[in-house]
Amino acid sequence: MKKNLLFLLLTLSYISNAQDKGKRLDAVFTNLYQKGEFNGNVLIAEKGNVIFKKSYGFANEATKELLNENSIFELASCSKQFTAIAIAILHKQNKLDFDDDIATFIPELSFYEGISVRNLVNHTSGLPDYMELFDSYWKKTKIANNDDLIALYKKHKPKITFRPNSRYEYSNTGYALLATIIERVSKISYDDFLLENIFKPLGMTNSFVYTRRYKPAKVKNYAYGYVYDNKNVKILPDNFDDSKEVYFLDGIKGDGTVNSTVNDLLIWDRALYSFKLLNKKETQELFMPTVLNNKKLSYYGFGWEIEEGEDLGKIVSHDGEWFGYISYIERQLDKDRTIIILQNTEKGELPTDKIRNILGK
Repeated sequence: MKKNLLFLLLTLSYISNAQDKGKRLDAVFTNLYQKGEFNGNVLIAEKGNVIFKKSYGFANEATKELLNENSIFELASCSKQFTAIAIAILHKQNKLDFDDDIATFIPELSFYEGISVRNLVNHTSGLPDYMELFDSYWKKTKIANNDDLIALYKKHKPKITFRPNSRYEYSNTGYALLATIIERVSKISYDDFLLENIFKPLGMTNSFVYTRRYKPAKVKNYAYGYVYDNKNVKILPDNFDDSKEVYFLDGIKGDGTVNSTVNDLLIWDRALYSFKLLNKKETQELFMPTVLNNKKLSYYGFGWEIEEGEDLGKIVSHDGEWFGYISYIERQLDKDRTIIILQNTEKGELPTDKIRNILGK
């Protein structure tokens, strides 16, 4: 009887504490929304239990359709964790090695010597940014894809900015090339590989690769991304000269283009804890810092930025930003806490410090 009473008291205390955190979190995002600095979905969980989930604002400004918990957002660079684990799955299947030279899979770029698959994953390749190359040489009325990216590098042969693995420098180029490697090794499209090896097995039914301009499709519950014009009015980025890249780079995959929901991303988070795609050792390797040539560490693993702190322990996270979208996922591994924020406007800062303070040590 005493044990049952103690369990009941602890349960009530947990519920009360979670409700208090939820109210405080809602106050943070309501304040941002009222100031026009947030429009999107939030989900926060502790040990897999959702303590806060709410939608703020519109999915479609033209129709005034409201966001809901199943609204689908472009993840931008948060897509990289899916590209990276796809590479890890191919490694598990003995179809590639992390230290293979990229020329093994992309012989068109064999003039780049000593760049490995691991260098692409860890942002240590030294490859120059593809967006600058396209801005200089691409016809902006045509939508580019990954094959176009490789052809452009083959033609112009831009020099690497540093010797491979000598330092870290964030590279969208590397992840676009990883998507091509996934396709050439698996013999299926990048879209289908993620669908068949990640999204379907995990039950992520609202997650997929989507390029809205390159391959238009009707997507139910889609959250359109908005930018602000020179008069501070929300518009689609397609209608604004300052965001023209959203059109002519729309066919390039690997560094972005995964679309998902807060609910699906929680499924993704839990699957990483339960080792549904990789075993424990393989999963832990995703969150290991990179050892550079000088033996120093770079705190970026397989699609995740890595933090080590005294109060919260090990944290892996990633943010993403593309015209009209801001995304963020944080996994406090030692505390088993999950923060997921998906926004379909480009304005405003992510209140990560305030969230951490509310959740506590």
